[in-house]
Amino acid sequence: MRTQVGIVGAGPAGLMLSHLLHLQGIDSIVLESRTRKEIEETIRAGVLEQGTVDLMNATGVGERMMAQAQFHHGIELRFNGRGHRIDMHQLTGGKNVTVYPQHEVIKDLVRARLEAGGEILFNVGQVSLHDVDTLSPKIRFRQDQDGELQEITCDFIAGCDGFHGPSRPAIPRSVRTEYDSLLPFGWLGILIEAPPSTPELIYTNHDRGFALVSTRSPQIQRLYLQVDRQDDIAHWPDDRIWSELHARLETSDNWKLIEGPIIQKGIVAMRSFVCDPMQYGRLFLAGDAAHIVPPTGAKGLNLAVADVAVLARALTEFYADGDTTRMQQYSSICLRRVWKAERFSWYMTSMLHRHSHHSAFERNIQLAELDYVTSSLAASTSLAENYVGLPMEWEPR
Repeated sequence: MRTQVGIVGAGPAGLMLSHLLHLQGIDSIVLESRTRKEIEETIRAGVLEQGTVDLMNATGVGERMMAQAQFHHGIELRFNGRGHRIDMHQLTGGKNVTVYPQHEVIKDLVRARLEAGGEILFNVGQVSLHDVDTLSPKIRFRQDQDGELQEITCDFIAGCDGFHGPSRPAIPRSVRTEYDSLLPFGWLGILIEAPPSTPELIYTNHDRGFALVSTRSPQIQRLYLQVDRQDDIAHWPDDRIWSELHARLETSDNWKLIEGPIIQKGIVAMRSFVCDPMQYGRLFLAGDAAHIVPPTGAKGLNLAVADVAVLARALTEFYADGDTTRMQQYSSICLRRVWKAERFSWYMTSMLHRHSHHSAFERNIQLAELDYVTSSLAASTSLAENYVGLPMEWEPR
């Protein structure tokens, strides 16, 4: 097989890249280790930046999002038993917080690619990358895990296969630098059947630890608790989860958390990670293959989309007139945004989570930061600007 761009991974990065390239008349083949059912039914949270929403609308895949998403004008920061609203809409000149799950974004993109005749190979195994530093890089794989070995020759390869995929290791160790920080806590997340307890997301700093109230739909809600990253979900029966949520979310104005049946729960570790560079030869990394952010800043999916917006533009310029300028600058363009997102996610995580090693002094500094950001126009504007998203490379300046 041969294609112009071989894409490893059918997450938001790989699917959006394939979609953007198709709109420019550039062929691609997407390889995915899971089945279509698995990628479309694996429930993932999703807070979309304004730039992500605008890109989906501009490229024709935003119709269902606009009909089903929840558009919030702000978020609440809760501490010392009181809520403090950050009005994102007002502070950013009309931008919103869009709540639309990642698996729904994937459904929209898969449908768009298949309706356009795009090629997505699901359930592939033993994927490996070869000759990435030549003009004819190759992807080898087995269809249906145990099928015969197949090969795709490409002009370029986009590694959109996540943190544990084969793409990043294809960049020699001597070439890449990896920056990694594994946080000492994780998030225990639950999915419940209940009406919303709040019209907007609530981020809570409590002496017992962080908690987040997020909405999913009029019937399904998502809630999170800070726990030790090595904790076992078996230690958290439903009654304990509800007791802890009520304790951390209590307010002096008698706000009530609405309970409901817990239909899913699990613990995820939290880390910060960056690979530099994000390109080698004719291999380009995008999304979680190149960087991970703690979910506190809601940047993961949005960074993936921002990466491929840059890459699609670079490839378009190459195929249009042979211009490689943006292609050569891919890492520097993306990493500038990535490190700003890492900074913001680290800031939000540090401000909202309790650390076992915190002294009384450090605890009061944390509370002072929360007081400052919710009372200072300059500080709340900075938070709002970063939360709704910095401009994407594809956007006109």
